[in-house]
Amino acid sequence: MSDDRTDRLRGLPAVHELAAALEEAVPEASPAALREACRNAVAEERKRILAGEEPSPTDVLLEAAASILGALGSSSMEDVINATGVILHTALGRACLPESAVQGVTRVARGYSVLQWDRQTGRRGHRDTHVEDLICTLTGAEAATLANNNAGATMLILSALARGREVIVSRGQLVEIGGAFRIPDVMRQSGAVMREVGCTNRTHLRDYREAICDDTAAILRVHPSNYVMKGFTGEVALEDLVALGEEHGIPVLDDLGAGSLVDLAEFGLPSEPTVRSSIEAGAAIVTSSGDKLIGGPQAGIITGRTEYVARVRKHPLARALRVGKLTISALEATLKLFLEGPEYLSMHHPVYRMLARNQDELKSDALALAADLALPEGCSASVIATDSYTGSGALPDHSIPSWGVAVSCPDPEALGLALRLGKPAVASRIECGVLKLDMRTIQPGELGALASLTSAAAEGLWA
Repeated sequence: MSDDRTDRLRGLPAVHELAAALEEAVPEASPAALREACRNAVAEERKRILAGEEPSPTDVLLEAAASILGALGSSSMEDVINATGVILHTALGRACLPESAVQGVTRVARGYSVLQWDRQTGRRGHRDTHVEDLICTLTGAEAATLANNNAGATMLILSALARGREVIVSRGQLVEIGGAFRIPDVMRQSGAVMREVGCTNRTHLRDYREAICDDTAAILRVHPSNYVMKGFTGEVALEDLVALGEEHGIPVLDDLGAGSLVDLAEFGLPSEPTVRSSIEAGAAIVTSSGDKLIGGPQAGIITGRTEYVARVRKHPLARALRVGKLTISALEATLKLFLEGPEYLSMHHPVYRMLARNQDELKSDALALAADLALPEGCSASVIATDSYTGSGALPDHSIPSWGVAVSCPDPEALGLALRLGKPAVASRIECGVLKLDMRTIQPGELGALASLTSAAAEGLWA
């Protein structure tokens, strides 16, 4: 190394000196954060000098350290304005929680709570008590428990009820959902032995009947949430599977996936199987998601007969997959909304508010957004009819009529990237050569920010 570069490196301020200077500008920062930011700034400066560049003045180093400090102090879980029209967008965290759930989480997060404490005896109780009665009231089940998500719930019930024995499942229901969750893999990991019956497009009751043997532990029905088979297809009704199971003393397990608690026809959508309908059909155990059509926190809800739920609770995996106080508090508050009926849901639950929004409201928002956009020359905005989607595998072949704004510009991909990198980030759709902003998933109070962010992003690219 040349003497010149060595001298330049020696001239760099010490980390503690730079940290002391930065502390004067940002007194609220912690000492550890100050040191880390200054250490990174000095390390980057060393690389520049070793690459033959001129040293930066101390004030420039301080600016670099302050920028790094800001990044260290900010959360990576930044806010997003969802303009995709996908209500339960998995990449964006699925359901927006009801305000009552947000308040519940905040309250229990601040201090201690009676999560697992029996106040009558002063001894350890069970955390399911906070939601079990609610779930049973809403579904008609005898008992209920929770897991960390529906995939965990499915793994848990198979392991608890069928480990080392056969579980019969139709080939048409060997689904794969996002994140490479595959029924055959889950079955294998649970220790159960999968017994496939029928064909991909058609499975008959006789296929199940012929597969039953002394080693059969259960029949599994899986609702294919994220795809639809059409044409020459057929599957066995849950009631018929239950009757067959009762004939042979075999429980029927129903993996509903999204698992609605309300008839979606009330919101103008095709009906999805509800947890109550599966319980009333006689399923021994039903699993469903807490963060899809229930619109609560991520959780797997296990409902069914007392004898089977008790076996699930006692299984060692139940502890590994259990949920914490924040999830239970949010789920409890969310479930209570379903006691009030569809009209109340559409006013107090964000998911159902978005589903219930009418065309006049959506078009009015689109007109307001288009009028507020200040786009540079070469860009334009138009109000368009578009389609929204439920998302997260629910109603995969059903679109929901909506209204939005189409932004025409020289490079929609570049504009989409600029919006994603903004603060807050904006998620949009790029279709047919334009960038689309769907009004259905815009939350109250976000319209002005969306207009400003879109205008600024376009200005930064093409002004």
